[in-house]
Amino acid sequence: MDHITVRHIVEAVSGTLLCGDADTELKHISIDSRSMRGADLFVPLIGEKSDAHRFLVQAMDNGAAAALTSEHEAAPEGFHGALIQVKDTKLALQTIGRCLRARLSIPLVGITGSVGKTTTREMVAAALSAKYKTFKTPANHNSQIGVPLTISEISENDEIGVLELGMSEPGEMAVIAEIAAVDSAVMTNIGVTHIENLGSRENILKEKLHIQDGMKAGGILFVNGDNDMLSTVHAKAGCHTVRYGLGTDNDYRAEDLSYPDGFPSFTMVHGEVRVPVKLTVMGEHNVMNALAALAVADAYGVPLADAAEKLLEFGGFKNRQQIYHKNGYTIVDDTYNASPDSMKAAIGVLSSLPAGRRIAVLADMKELGTETRKFHHEVGVYLGKAPVDVLVTYGDLAMEIENGAKEQNPALVAVHFQDNEKAAMEQWIQAEEKKGDCILFKGSNSMKLGEVAEHVCQRHH
Repeated sequence: MDHITVRHIVEAVSGTLLCGDADTELKHISIDSRSMRGADLFVPLIGEKSDAHRFLVQAMDNGAAAALTSEHEAAPEGFHGALIQVKDTKLALQTIGRCLRARLSIPLVGITGSVGKTTTREMVAAALSAKYKTFKTPANHNSQIGVPLTISEISENDEIGVLELGMSEPGEMAVIAEIAAVDSAVMTNIGVTHIENLGSRENILKEKLHIQDGMKAGGILFVNGDNDMLSTVHAKAGCHTVRYGLGTDNDYRAEDLSYPDGFPSFTMVHGEVRVPVKLTVMGEHNVMNALAALAVADAYGVPLADAAEKLLEFGGFKNRQQIYHKNGYTIVDDTYNASPDSMKAAIGVLSSLPAGRRIAVLADMKELGTETRKFHHEVGVYLGKAPVDVLVTYGDLAMEIENGAKEQNPALVAVHFQDNEKAAMEQWIQAEEKKGDCILFKGSNSMKLGEVAEHVCQRHH
């Protein structure tokens, strides 16, 4: 935040200053009483299990300059600094986010979709950085709470911003979109992530389209034209639609796609413009993410050749298709999370890698609703058609992956472990692995398969 004082916050939230100096300058917003960077506004949130109002004094002791409260009529003993009384601290945080957004003059690009949001965010930011000082969402601050925090970190030196906007329940995107008020938006795909809460892909699409709620006239909606749910979607009235993908009907498309050394190489085609592109992350899904980034960059006047060069700098994230070559073994750690689409994409990456044997270690996918076993079975059928030599499944739901795979390929070597048999699974992998193997680890974050991948990497360091 730049040039924001306690007085500005009081006015924005229609609050009451219980104590402290209204002219105190504020630089950051924090919801963690243990983490202050100096001149912070501490916002104590009330959760299902805890109420952060208990830590007001601790926040001030750790360097906060001011705090909100919905539970005090006067400053508690030991409190020092400015204390602002509000009706609801979470709603006040969102109001602050809207007010800070209104003060910004730079364009903001929103990124949403069932999978690929974070990677697309990074690629869009990289492409835009060829021309602009680009701000991007830090970490995973993409929720009703995270987006206001993200906006508060945009500085007067930034020239454009890329915000990741996530949602997991009905009505959430509308709240986030109103806060972010993006100038353009990218929709990566509509899959089945969070279908447990939303009921159907149609409902997911309906919710995701709310990303346009705060978009100004003349804004652009960039959509994955290859996705069955997005291929016929159009931007709201007064805004434009741009499609990207591998299909010939897309405004930005990839031709001459190949995978030298396993990494995608292609020609980006837009009208008469043709630009060679090479990536340092694997998988056809990353070609789609790169096309989205190039389309956005072109819309904001970035020379496409410069944008393509910047994409080379993106090498992925920890636990997101990170590929390690260790002592004759190749380990693919893609354990950050899992959905049917991302699971198939990971199997595609495994299939593209040169290896003596390809081993897929796959765990449960969570939050897929009533048809979860069907989705796991479909992943198994997909794997059964791929050049995978060994399948290791982990967890009750993952057994359906094995069933689908064996149905498609009865000769596939497959072994299953329940979710209380992680140690046994690690022992089996250690006993069976051979030099030249490529081993993929993929599953929902809660299955903690990343720990297994890390142990395998450490063993072969």
